[in-house]
Amino acid sequence: MANIVVLVKRVPDTNARIVVSEDRVDLSAIKWVISPYDEFAIETALRHKEAFGGTVTALTLGSPESDKILKDAKAIGVDEIVRVWDDSWQEMDSNSVQSALASAITNLGADFVYCGKTAADTGAGSTGPGVAERLGWASVSNVVDVSFDGGVMVESPVENGQAKIQISGSAVVSCDKGGIKVRKPNVKGIMMAKRAQVTLMDAEVPSPTVSVVSQSMPEAKPAGKKFEGGSSAQEVAKLLRDEANVI
Repeated sequence: MANIVVLVKRVPDTNARIVVSEDRVDLSAIKWVISPYDEFAIETALRHKEAFGGTVTALTLGSPESDKILKDAKAIGVDEIVRVWDDSWQEMDSNSVQSALASAITNLGADFVYCGKTAADTGAGSTGPGVAERLGWASVSNVVDVSFDGGVMVESPVENGQAKIQISGSAVVSCDKGGIKVRKPNVKGIMMAKRAQVTLMDAEVPSPTVSVVSQSMPEAKPAGKKFEGGSSAQEVAKLLRDEANVI
């Protein structure tokens, strides 16, 4: 009977239009969703429970606005939903975030943790390995498939193929898309999620040492160049070598 925690994060919809205002991304009109890779983690955690029994707890770090994504996870099928937060926390760097999550995971008595390979907003990919380090657990990243026939066997891409890794004991597994097909919430799950209560937890975290000074859009790419006819071949080759650096 496994006590499984799946980490979820509230992020802007990946289809949202990004606008920068006064050195900051303007999030006032953004739709918020579960980070897409976290959905693969939820699915894998639920399969783990179905194979061996136990419970699945969705855990997030964030303000009360994050309750919505926890209830979305509840609608998919997790058993419990927990948010770790303190109103004194404002800007948090990765060290603070991972320390808070590791503290909450310990307090929940978890045996196993799943998360997305990276968050859709930052793309850092450090949460899974960082939490594992703080827990003193094994870490497996970029998992694209998993089986539970007699144990936990995961597949992760390596050069020239896939590595099959047998996991024994506690571990943090970061999930990629691969062959993991995410289930959709049904009407019963959606109704239960509306009535679900979010458990609030606190944690001791180190002070952040990194802060965001400003945010800006990347520079616009220069307009493309168009060439026609065989007489342009020499010039095209020169530009590919000298400007594009591809030959």
